[in-house]
Amino acid sequence: MSQFAINLIFVGASFALYIGIAIWARAGTTRDFYVAGGGVHPVMNGMATAADWMSAASFISMAGLIAAGGYANSTFLMGWTGGYVLLAMLLAPYLRKFGKFTVPEFIGDRFYSSGARLVAVTCLIIASVTYVIGQMTGAGVAFSRFLEVESDTGLMIAAVVVFLYAVMGGMKGITYTQVAQYVVLIIAYTIPAVFISLQLTGNPIPAFGLFSEHTESGMPLLAKLDQVVNELGFRDYTADVSNKLNMVLFTLSLMIGTAGLPHVIIRFFTVPKVADARWSAGWALVFIALLYLTAPAVASMARLNLLNTIYPDGPTADAIKYDERPDWIQTWEQTGLIQFEDKNNDGRIQLYNDSAEFAETASQRGWNGNELSVNNDILVLANPEIANLPPWVVGLIAAGGLAAALSTAAGLLLAISSAISHDLIKGSINPKISERGELRAARISMAVAIVVATWLGMNPPGFAAQVVALAFGIAAASIFPALMMGIFSTRVNNKGAIAGMLAGLLSTVIYIFIYLGWLFIPGTNNLANTPDNWLLGISPLSFGAVGAVINFAVAFTVSAMTEKPPKEIQELVESVRYPRGAGVATGH
Repeated sequence: MSQFAINLIFVGASFALYIGIAIWARAGTTRDFYVAGGGVHPVMNGMATAADWMSAASFISMAGLIAAGGYANSTFLMGWTGGYVLLAMLLAPYLRKFGKFTVPEFIGDRFYSSGARLVAVTCLIIASVTYVIGQMTGAGVAFSRFLEVESDTGLMIAAVVVFLYAVMGGMKGITYTQVAQYVVLIIAYTIPAVFISLQLTGNPIPAFGLFSEHTESGMPLLAKLDQVVNELGFRDYTADVSNKLNMVLFTLSLMIGTAGLPHVIIRFFTVPKVADARWSAGWALVFIALLYLTAPAVASMARLNLLNTIYPDGPTADAIKYDERPDWIQTWEQTGLIQFEDKNNDGRIQLYNDSAEFAETASQRGWNGNELSVNNDILVLANPEIANLPPWVVGLIAAGGLAAALSTAAGLLLAISSAISHDLIKGSINPKISERGELRAARISMAVAIVVATWLGMNPPGFAAQVVALAFGIAAASIFPALMMGIFSTRVNNKGAIAGMLAGLLSTVIYIFIYLGWLFIPGTNNLANTPDNWLLGISPLSFGAVGAVINFAVAFTVSAMTEKPPKEIQELVESVRYPRGAGVATGH
């Protein structure tokens, strides 16, 4: 059986499972559509939360980023993990106690202001739309490789599948679909990792294999990797980070950004009790850890396997001939994610760091520039092929990559749909809308959001390369501080909350756009990615943390200069933090 047929079976079977679950769990009420009826078991919710959390960025991109940057890019791992811990400990139980459907609804009620609710809706939609572009793009990458279709065609297929189970099932369908998607993606991620760890170190547990000896050389695996990358002009894989301030700020921005992204927060509204929200948070951390503890090993082993493929006799020996390149390179070349240019006309593939510091060594070896461009996002997807694993493993990882992209895309699209139908239409435009009308509006909003997300995936804006950073920065600077102050401060009022969110949002967006050269203003492009011009040396990708500080400062200052919140609001805040009675959330 061909590899294409095997991929088609795995992907087709997973899609049939998702759609079947959506039909079984079809939403019949707005409560089903928004919070799955509020009756999801904590273990199931923990698994669904893990799938929602581990997007295409976690499954596909994170290991690729670590593989390319080594220790320096471990900030993604630390930031995303730390963000979940913040969310689980500081936000989830209290928001569940409040008993609302959406994050903007909490902000609107807590700050007794429709204006605050609308600002929150705006921040939520901007953050979620920018983030969902990455998920749809990830689905397109996976489709283009494994089902041998154009990327745009893959996006269309992904959109149809999400439409079928998300529009039909709402949160109820998405929840149980995400449980299935978690099972698919974690199996798809760990099985290849186990095989590769056994090949390289003899240890079946990848996280332990990372710190074991490399079987062929007898050296510690990381030491061997350091040696190989160093001989090719790259900095040591385990090298420390020079700019500690940026590392701290970037990690913090990812932490509070992930804690503020609404598509995961709303998962904690689906359980029956506050105690269940705590338990589901704990279970989710367990399920997330299974992948996150494996990712650094996958990254390191993928990088070593890639370089060993190009230089089978070592980095100082001849590279492989282009005509003798392995099948997996030929396959990925067809997607455009691997590109080769024979710059010295020797017919061999030179892969190295063609920086000025390595130029003399490269010249002595007869090299005339790096000749192989490899997109970081393919390393996890190509890992089984690089390691010559069985064809069924390749099919499994195809299904896993798509499951990761679709699970998070569905959660983001639901957050967008809920914000439009529940917070915008019912909350502001037509408060008297019937439940049936609201459910119809929710489904229409979901459908429109899917169409927009698909179009943006096919025609990504100029800032698509940094789109995830923009999403995290917006969430960090606007939504997270508002939630924290709403839960833990009785003094912050509506004026302070609105001013803080706007200040955090605008400062972050302006900083990112200017210093990444995204605004078509004469001269701004000269500032793009030039650390010398950054304010106090702060990277645009790290500014979300600064925006959050600005949000807090403005909110507290404005609140201190204006009246205190009404007494009933202060009592509400106290009751959320210090529950009375059985602790079962009331509300809808």
